[in-house]
Amino acid sequence: MTKTQKIIFTILLVGIAILCFLVSVSAYQFWQKPLGPSLQLPTSTHIKQATLPPTWTAAAGNTQLPAPKESESATLTPIPPVATSTPATALCGGPNVLNILAIGSDQRGDLYNYGLGDVIRLVHVDFLKPQVMIMSLPRDLYVEIPGISDHYGITHGKLNQSYLYGNPGFGYYDGADLGPGLMARTLSHNFGAQPDNYIAVNMQTFIKIVNAVDGIRVDLPITIDGRAADQAGRDDLIFYAGTHHLYGKEALQLARLRPYGVFDRAKAQNEVLCGLYDKLTSPSVVGDIPGIISSFEDNVQTDLSPEQISQLSCLGTQLKGSDIRLLNWDEGIFTGTRVNDPVIGYTFIWDVDFALLREYIAAFERGEWLGDASSAPSAPVDYPNKSFCD
Repeated sequence: MTKTQKIIFTILLVGIAILCFLVSVSAYQFWQKPLGPSLQLPTSTHIKQATLPPTWTAAAGNTQLPAPKESESATLTPIPPVATSTPATALCGGPNVLNILAIGSDQRGDLYNYGLGDVIRLVHVDFLKPQVMIMSLPRDLYVEIPGISDHYGITHGKLNQSYLYGNPGFGYYDGADLGPGLMARTLSHNFGAQPDNYIAVNMQTFIKIVNAVDGIRVDLPITIDGRAADQAGRDDLIFYAGTHHLYGKEALQLARLRPYGVFDRAKAQNEVLCGLYDKLTSPSVVGDIPGIISSFEDNVQTDLSPEQISQLSCLGTQLKGSDIRLLNWDEGIFTGTRVNDPVIGYTFIWDVDFALLREYIAAFERGEWLGDASSAPSAPVDYPNKSFCD
């Protein structure tokens, strides 16, 4: 090889090395890039209980706010932490902790222009312990919705409406984070919640995801019968106690039934979530997760990055069922009532002490759970006989 050829060859090698470096940097940046707009969440905007009692009625000319309801649980005693050994560093290359807002929308199509956020969960992921805690939030909490008052004077609504108003269908909200972003801001404003990320899935996408993993197994401790008096022949509306293998439409039907009220529906939804978790972490499916994620990338609202999704998938394979705790509120702290909403009229809402919810959500985001359900009736409780995905 002549001197000139050596120089040319060296330049070529350097060029290839630079190209490889640029490609690797580009791939890494893509790996870390959120799949959707990141949350535009203020540090903390939650309002004081005195300025928005949960029974506030948005009726024309109503300027007097009733006095806030006193909490019957002013003093809450934390459960002593269980001594456990934790790794020195977070598993799977993840952060120490990740708080996620998860939303199930009743929108039936593939788009996210409309649809109420009817299934609302806060998910606390601890990469150190490891552990996952899941808290359900009632959709019928009547809250102040920030940032859209210049649109027809809307200042309040049900929690599930905040998701509808944030998505582009009505054009009420200017934030790039859309429906999940406005719901996150609403949770922050009323309860001090500070989710790091969000994921929202509508009904059609949920059906496709369950079908993509060849259905899920669900174990029901009780029979759920959603048939009305004139629907005796509707076998699709009854799910008997026991084990079921459900495909997309069946799993969605179970998740939507509420013959015994919204709180029992939340428990049934948790059973569906456990079934989906079990399938996604099974040896037959876990290797296909990157392809599944790729195929649904345009049909899910999320600001998680491929890197974060990979970290969560990795952690999922290392969790035992007892590491996933499903938390449900004691129905005794909620009272059904009605308000006159300027958009949807006279409507049902839950009257509850916002200060109590705020205290529990703050503890939840720290990975703690306040109170002792056996001695404090106002404390949130686990699903009877089904506290974990075990």
